[in-house]
Amino acid sequence: MTLLVALTLFALAVFLGVELISKVPPTLHTPLMSGSNAISGITLIGAVVSAGSEHSNLTTVLGFVAVVLATINVVGGFMVTGRMLSMFNRKR
Repeated sequence: MTLLVALTLFALAVFLGVELISKVPPTLHTPLMSGSNAISGITLIGAVVSAGSEHSNLTTVLGFVAVVLATINVVGGFMVTGRMLSMFNRKR
């Protein structure tokens, strides 16, 4: 029963995430990306805790996958923020 609840929660989170992101206009996407780096950092910490909890092999593998994906998200967010801020620098 717990697995069914977890899968249902995951499916709802994916659906809600897709719906929210698709409704954001392009002019707001980059500032929201830079602001979401803090949330992604919190996700990364949770993923590390989950990977290191050693409840079962499944939680360790899923935690590792979460660490990889959250790291990609954080690095990508900082790269987008860096490009956005470089647009405002004066040309030499």
